[in-house]
Amino acid sequence: MSASKRKKLLAGNWKMNIRLAEVEPFFTAFSDVLKAGQSDHVDILFAAPFTQLNATLAASRARGFAVGAQNMHFEASGAFTGEVSAAMLTDIGVRTTLVGHSERRQYFAESDEAVAKKTVTALANAITPVVCVGETLEERKSGATFQVVSRQLETVFKAVKNHGPLANREAFYPGDLTDSIVIAYEPVWAIGTGLSATLEQAQEVHGFIRKVCGDIFGAEFSFRLRILYGGSANLANIAGLLAQPDIDGGLVGGASLKPADFATMCNAAKR
Repeated sequence: MSASKRKKLLAGNWKMNIRLAEVEPFFTAFSDVLKAGQSDHVDILFAAPFTQLNATLAASRARGFAVGAQNMHFEASGAFTGEVSAAMLTDIGVRTTLVGHSERRQYFAESDEAVAKKTVTALANAITPVVCVGETLEERKSGATFQVVSRQLETVFKAVKNHGPLANREAFYPGDLTDSIVIAYEPVWAIGTGLSATLEQAQEVHGFIRKVCGDIFGAEFSFRLRILYGGSANLANIAGLLAQPDIDGGLVGGASLKPADFATMCNAAKR
C-alpha cells in the first residue's frame, strides 16, 4: 500500500481547554470553514477533556467527526482516584484515546511500561490508542533520538504482541478510527514552544518509526500504519508536513483551539 492510500488523520488535542459552553460554537465555526466533502480525504478527531466528552460527542456525531479521550487508565476498575477506565469511555461512546502524550510522561511520570499497558488495555476494549513517542531537546542534542523512539515503540509493541487475547489477531490495521492503532511522533522540544521540526527531520523520524514497526509486525502492517506528526503543527507548516511520504496527519495542540485555523489545516489534507 502506498502512502497515498493511507487516509490522512488530523487530531485536535484540546488539552485542558474549551469550556462546556464553547463546544457547540466551536463546531459551528469549524464546520463553516471545513470544505464540503472533506471527510472523504481526512479523518478528523477531537481529543476533549473528560468533562466535555459528552458535549463533544453530541456536537460532532451528526457532523461525522470522531471524539477521543486524552488519557485512560490501564486497570479495569479499582482505587485509582481521578482516573477513568476503558469501560467508562466506551459507556459513553468514546472509541479513541491518546496514550503516552509527552505531557503525561513529563508531568505525571508515565513510564514506557505504563504506556504499553494502556495500549494493550485500549486494544482489548476496541479503543483505538493514539500512541505518542518522541525525544526531549537534550536527547536530540545528544544524538539519542532514534534510540529513545525505538525504545518507546518496542516497549509498546512487544507488550501488544505478547498479550494473549491480542496475540492471535491478524494485525492492527488502521482501516478506520475504531479498530486499530495510530502512532504520533512528538518531538518534545517542539511542543508548546512554537518550534517545529524541519520537514526533513520529521520525515526522517517518521520513516524510522515505520521501519521499527515493520520489523516487529511485518511490512504490510508498516505500510498501512498511520503515523502523525505532533510537534507544533500549524497553518504555516501543515501542507509541507502532509506532503512527506511517511507523515499521515497531525496531532495538533494550540492550533486546534482555533476553529477556523484547524478547519483550514484539515482542508489541506488530501488522500
